[in-house]
Amino acid sequence: MTVSQTPFTATVLGLPRVGPRRELKRATESYWAGRIDAVALHRVAADLREAQYAELTAAGLDSIPVGTFSYYDQVLDTAVLLGALPERVAGIADPLDRYFAAARGNDSVEPLEMTKWFDTNYHYLVPEIGPDTVFSLHPEKLLDELAEARGFGVPARPVVVGPITFLKLAKATEGAALDRLGELVPLYRELLRKLAAAGAEWVQIDEPSLVTDLTDDEIALVRSTYTELTAGEDRPAVLVATYFGDPGPALAALAGTDVEGIALDFTAPIELSAVASLPALAGKLLVAGVVDGRNVWRANLDDALTTLGTLLGSAGGVAVSSSCSLLHVPYSLEPETGLDARLRAWLAFGAEKVAEVRVLATGLHQGTEAIADELAAARAAATSRTEDPRLADAQVRARLAALGPDAARRAPADERRAVQQARLNLPPLPTTTIGSYPQTSAIRLARAALRKGEIDEAEYTARMRSEIADVVALQEKLGLDVLVHGEPERNDMVQYFAEQLDGFAATENGWVQSYGTRCVRPPILFGDVARRAPMTVDWITYAQSLTDKPVKGMLTGPVTILAWSFVRDDQPLGESARQVALAIRDETVDLQSAGIRIIQVDEPALRELLPLRAADQPAYLDWSVESFRLATSGVSDATQIHTHLCYSEFGEVIDAIAGLDADVTSIEAARSHMEVLDDLNAAGFDLGVGPGVYDIHSPRVPSVEEITVSLRAALKAVPAERLWVNPDCGLKTRGQAEVEASLANLVEAARAARP
Repeated sequence: MTVSQTPFTATVLGLPRVGPRRELKRATESYWAGRIDAVALHRVAADLREAQYAELTAAGLDSIPVGTFSYYDQVLDTAVLLGALPERVAGIADPLDRYFAAARGNDSVEPLEMTKWFDTNYHYLVPEIGPDTVFSLHPEKLLDELAEARGFGVPARPVVVGPITFLKLAKATEGAALDRLGELVPLYRELLRKLAAAGAEWVQIDEPSLVTDLTDDEIALVRSTYTELTAGEDRPAVLVATYFGDPGPALAALAGTDVEGIALDFTAPIELSAVASLPALAGKLLVAGVVDGRNVWRANLDDALTTLGTLLGSAGGVAVSSSCSLLHVPYSLEPETGLDARLRAWLAFGAEKVAEVRVLATGLHQGTEAIADELAAARAAATSRTEDPRLADAQVRARLAALGPDAARRAPADERRAVQQARLNLPPLPTTTIGSYPQTSAIRLARAALRKGEIDEAEYTARMRSEIADVVALQEKLGLDVLVHGEPERNDMVQYFAEQLDGFAATENGWVQSYGTRCVRPPILFGDVARRAPMTVDWITYAQSLTDKPVKGMLTGPVTILAWSFVRDDQPLGESARQVALAIRDETVDLQSAGIRIIQVDEPALRELLPLRAADQPAYLDWSVESFRLATSGVSDATQIHTHLCYSEFGEVIDAIAGLDADVTSIEAARSHMEVLDDLNAAGFDLGVGPGVYDIHSPRVPSVEEITVSLRAALKAVPAERLWVNPDCGLKTRGQAEVEASLANLVEAARAARP
C-alpha cells in the first residue's frame, strides 16, 4: 500500500460529542444510575455520530474527523489506546466500567487527576505514567468508528492525540514522562499501519503542545518522532494538527519531516509571513484554521480570504478549516430564537462555522464571485456590530478612568487577620464548603415552572427560600463553622451573574462540554459591562437571618466570568476584566453594608486563561490579579475575603495566587494529594488556605480516616491557625445523601485534628 496524498479542501479539526440536546450526557448519567445498560448507551452514541456525519457531509466537507467522539475525555481515550490506565483500575473486568472508574472513581478506586486543556475551559484526565506502566496498543475504538463512518460513505479522517502531547500532558511518578517517547513511537507506527489497512487515507495526529514553549531538545524530538512515524509507505498520509497558538520553531522541525499535512491556527497570533516563506511547506497540504473554533463571532470572510490567498502559493495545497475542534462552541444558532436580532447576526456557532469553512473553500478555489452573497452578508453584520452603541458605555468608562491608584489595595494581611478573627471568633481549622449544594429535583422543577410561566417570581422566591432554609439547617446540624446559602437560585456560577449585567447575553441551548457529563452554557459578552441592581444581597441576607454563624456571600470573580464566557474580540481582555470587576466591587460593598462578614469571590479559572507562551504571561497575570483586587478592595479590613481556585497546574501561577491577597484561598487539592501546598510555601504564601480534603467529582463518600490523612498532610505544610477544612469544590452535582455523609466525616475529622 502506498501513501495517499489525495488533497481535501474543507474540514474541521474535531467535533462536539454531548449531542445538540445533551443526549449523551443524559444517557451516560442514566447508565451510571443503572437505568439503562451499555447497549442502550452505545446506541445513543452511535445515533449521535451518524447524525453528525450526515450533517457534515451535507454541508460539503470533503474530509471529516472520526475518533473525536468520547464518552468522557479524549486524553483518557488515548490512555486506553496506549494501555496506560492506572493499575488500580485493572481489576475491573468490564471495559466501560473500568474507563469510567478511571474518569470519576468509584467506592474503592480514586479517579485520575483532572486539569484544564491548555488555556480552555475544557478539562482532561491526567494520565499517570509510572515505572510499571507497560504501553500496548488497543485501537479497537478508533477502528470501529472508522469502519462505522466508512459504512456511511463518509470521507473519514481518524484523529488521535499525538505521542508528544500525550506525554507532556501526563504525570510521571518517576522522571519525566517524555522520556518514555521511544516506547510510544512504535505503537503509533503500528496504529498508522492498522488504520491504513482499514481504509484511512489521512490520519490526523493532534499535537497542540507544539504551540507551547519547547526546549531545543524537545524540538529535536518533534523532528525525530515524525521522521520515524512517516518512514515507509505502509501508512496513511499524516496530518499533524497544532492549535491554540503559533508553533514557532517547532513548525520548521515538523515541516522538515515527511508528514503530508500540517494544520495551523490562524485565529491565534501567528507570524503569517514566516509561515508563507517556509520552503519546507512546498509539496505539503497546509490546513489553515481561519474560522475560530473557540469563540462565537462570525468570521471576517474578507480577512480570512486574504490570509488564505497569501498561503496559497506557499504550500502544495491549502485546505480551509476551523482553528481547533468545534468541541469548544455550541452546536448551532438555529434554536437561539430568543437572542437579540442584531447580536444574533454577529454570531456563528458550530453549524455556522462549518458553513463558513465551506464558503471560504469555495471562494478560495472558485473565486469571490461564487460567494458574493455570503461576503455581502458578513460585511453587513460587521458594520452593524461596529456601530452598535452598547459596545461603548460612557458612564462605565468614566468610572474606571476616575479610579485612583489605591482602589485595588487593602491594609496588610496581618492587620486584617487580627480584626477579622476578633469579629468572627472562629475555632482553629474552621470548616466550610465552597458554595453550592445539590441542585435537587424540586429546584429544577421550580426553575422550569418559572420559565414556562406556571409560577410567578413570588412563588419561585418562596421555593428557593425554602431550599436555603433546608441547607442552612443541614449545615447547623452537621456543625460546620462557616455556612453558605447553597445557591439554589443559580443556574450556573457565571450565567447567573451574566444575566444580571449589561453587556452580556445568555443562550437557550448553547451547551458546551466542560468535562465528562458536565456541560455549561457560556454567556456571550458583547458590550460594555455594568451592574443594573444588587444581584445576591437578598438571598444572602435571608440565609444569614436564619443563623448566628457567618454565612458567606458568594460571587464569581471577573477573570472566571470572562474565562467561562464567549468574550469580545474587539477590545483587550484586560479592559473587559476591569469592567466586570467594577460590577463585582459594587456587589461586595452592598453585601458588607447588609451585614455580611465573609464574602467569597471565586476565581477557579485564573490558571486557564494563562497564555501558553511564557513571554505573554506577565501581562495577563498583571491585569487578572489587578481586576480581582479591584473587585474585592472596596470593603473594610473586618470583612473577610475568600476565593476558590479549581483544578490547574497551580505552580505556574503561584505568585499570582499570593498577589490576589485574599484572606482565605480554597484550592482543589484532593486529586493531587496536597502538592500545591509545597508550591505555596515556596512562594512565601502566608494567608489562609483551604486545600480540598476530598474530591467532590467522584461519587465516593470519603471516610473520616481518609480525610484525616489529608488533614495531616496539610498540617505539615500549613500551620493550624491558617488552615481551613473544606471539600475541593462546590457540591452542586452531588447527591444529598452522599453530601451529608461526606460533610459529617469532614467535620468529625477536623474536630479531632484541632490543637
